[in-house]
Amino acid sequence: MNCERGEGHGQRGRPQGLGAPLWFPDPSLAREDGLVAVGGDLSVPRLLLAYRSGLFPWTERPFTWWSPHPRAIIELEALHVPRSLRQFLAREPFEITVNRAFPEVIAACATEGGRGRQRWITPAFIAAYTELHRAGHAHSLECWADGRLVGGIYGVAVGGLFAGESMFHRVSNASKVALVQLVGRLRERGFRLFDIQMVTPVTQQMGAVQLPRDEYLRRLRLALEVPARFADAAAESPES
Repeated sequence: MNCERGEGHGQRGRPQGLGAPLWFPDPSLAREDGLVAVGGDLSVPRLLLAYRSGLFPWTERPFTWWSPHPRAIIELEALHVPRSLRQFLAREPFEITVNRAFPEVIAACATEGGRGRQRWITPAFIAAYTELHRAGHAHSLECWADGRLVGGIYGVAVGGLFAGESMFHRVSNASKVALVQLVGRLRERGFRLFDIQMVTPVTQQMGAVQLPRDEYLRRLRLALEVPARFADAAAESPES
């Protein structure tokens, strides 16, 4: 794991404070609820180091950094698509695009996410992940109907890791279709690990599994060695 340390290794169960230096504690020192560190910022270098280290940010004032145990993933070769959804997909109900509307997708996730308003997606998070998108590391996949954005998902790609952050829908099945399309794209482009952080009712229905933290970190190390690429251009559409 590409995890830099500050002075001292800290103690298990006691989240470490972060200042200006770019580092994170060992995730194995996480508190029982998964909290590893507090403080720092949402700069592009720090966010990339966090994902490489098996962490993700969740709240602000102060920023908090998490490595939950267990950790939820979707196995890319084992996505479960219910029969009714397969039938819906066969009708090709949406136009699918990639990176066409990242700012709109993350804003919609903040206000219309699957569990209602995603209060952790604050203006600071929106600004930080939009900057990460401009730097080529955060990506969105969109569903359109009659020219209207009706669903989507966004996340972060680092090596062969894709960390799904949030999704939303404005019409039935749009977020599920986005998830299916995303998994297909990750398979085609050689990604090895699809991190969804925690199980939700939708992802559980579609085959999410939970890994012990040590196993997740082992698979993360392997995934980071893979030079996968999510997109070849700033925006791609339509999606095949």
